[in-house]
Amino acid sequence: MFHKILIANRGEIALRIIRAAKELGIKTVAVYSEADRYSLHVRFADEAICIGPPSSKQSYLNIPALITAANITNVDAIHPGYGFLAENQIFAEICQGHGITFIGPNPSSISQMGDKAVAKDTMKKAGVPVVPGSDGVVSNLEQAIKIADNIGYPLMLKAVAGGGGKGMRIVNNKSELEKVFEVTQSEALAFFNNPDLYIEKLIPNAKHIEIQVFGDKHGNYIHLNERECSMQRRHQKLIEETPSFAVNQALRDEMGSISRQGAKSVNYVGPGTIEYLLTSDGKYYFMEMNTRIQVEHPITEESLKIDLVKEQIKVAAGEKLSLKEHQPIFHSIECRINAEDPFNDFRPSPGKIEGFHCPGGQGIRVDTHLYQGYVIPPYYDSLLAKVITYARTREDAINKMKLALDELIIEGIKTTIPFHVAMMNNPDFVNGKIDTKYLERVNWKDFI
Repeated sequence: MFHKILIANRGEIALRIIRAAKELGIKTVAVYSEADRYSLHVRFADEAICIGPPSSKQSYLNIPALITAANITNVDAIHPGYGFLAENQIFAEICQGHGITFIGPNPSSISQMGDKAVAKDTMKKAGVPVVPGSDGVVSNLEQAIKIADNIGYPLMLKAVAGGGGKGMRIVNNKSELEKVFEVTQSEALAFFNNPDLYIEKLIPNAKHIEIQVFGDKHGNYIHLNERECSMQRRHQKLIEETPSFAVNQALRDEMGSISRQGAKSVNYVGPGTIEYLLTSDGKYYFMEMNTRIQVEHPITEESLKIDLVKEQIKVAAGEKLSLKEHQPIFHSIECRINAEDPFNDFRPSPGKIEGFHCPGGQGIRVDTHLYQGYVIPPYYDSLLAKVITYARTREDAINKMKLALDELIIEGIKTTIPFHVAMMNNPDFVNGKIDTKYLERVNWKDFI
């Protein structure tokens, strides 16, 4: 087992990793930007090192600074969390080159799944159903028009290195394609330093279903059921739950089995997520694979009563998988609480936390880095807290979430709490009548 781990991240996920490491008897090193000097992960780690100015490019994305911090503190592993460098092949390779274990998949797996066009082709060869579209990168507008004429409109124009809902455009006709192709290339270059695009057929009224997979270094692979992630705004997930109201046992077994096969095809190590679009007639299509621990991993943990992060660390250290496939024990829901004003088009709302109260009670979990007096910096993701509930039934999990949201107090800034309260009282959500485009068709304020 590792002696000391450096956590190359911040916020609630850094705290989550620190807790898991401490349970395993592993010392931890926090890194932080100047803006995060008073963040809780800095306080609760065994050691902490400042790695640069507030800008993420100069701090959390600064590979030389991270490796220097790792060498100074003599760690034997680095956990990247999610976001930042978690899916960066070069960072994983550099860690290996310095004799430091990267707590994540091997660089080859990251490379294969990080390029969306390559990932699609790889999964197709592994027998995983994929969305109709281009075979690889679409290099120019003329080629894009030919492909679009073949598969038909509407379609999705996507950056091969995309993620987090960026680098994506819906195109309804040839005229729109001509207008946005080069613009999307420029956006992809700006966001991901890679202008390459590919095309997929747009699947209307689809649900977003992801399968949690896990592999170890001994050739063992499992799936840990699905997560329902259809409640989205601009391709950003807002509410997740497991099990999905749209997946029966037969479909769960089928999607789980084929996802396990997909993970095995790239020799995947650690927790990963294979994401699908699910149609109303039960057909599903591969979208992408996230080669990291997911933001929404707590609902899988609470549904199955397991610890994915501790297992991730143990597997990275060379241990065999100790988790087993089994059916959900509880229904679990997660609401992402962001520093955004839902009444003002979800505009960011950084600032000082003047008041804070965390809900509690049986069946309620909150993953957060907040405390009264903490200042939310404007430089990073707006996620403040993840409120997770679990119960024997979906109805009870929703009722627990209503209680938790009612008890959650965050004063001094605007948050998305009112949106989540409205959704828990929304008959469409309660009855499972949502898809990825739901919030484009309705006004969430109608359910307040």
